[in-house]
Amino acid sequence: MILLRRLLGDVLRRQRQRQGRTLREVSSSARVSLGYLSEVERGQKEASSELLSAICDALDVRMSELMREVSDDLSLAELAESAAASDPVPVPVRPMLNSVSVSAVAGVPSGRVTIKAPAEAVDVVAA
Repeated sequence: MILLRRLLGDVLRRQRQRQGRTLREVSSSARVSLGYLSEVERGQKEASSELLSAICDALDVRMSELMREVSDDLSLAELAESAAASDPVPVPVRPMLNSVSVSAVAGVPSGRVTIKAPAEAVDVVAA
């Protein structure tokens, strides 16, 4: 089971470590006890939105950035969980392109048309 509080704690820890800051520095700046911040980072405590705001301010990180990183981690965790459960992960379906006929292009000699696109996206058939 994926626990959001663990993912959130992991992201908070990474943010703090990227800055080379200690738990003590961030807890003091956020005005939260060192022990409580440690429990939040380890995913043992649920942080309120007020507490998250204070921690983000202390880390000088926007809460939206924090949540975006948590969301990315959640997506990866869901994919890993799905793969472990042997559930097939849906593969995006490539849209089918309609056929296009080119008989003449103004200003271009006949037979000299170049279409640039990814090879897997275009089938070119000479007439």
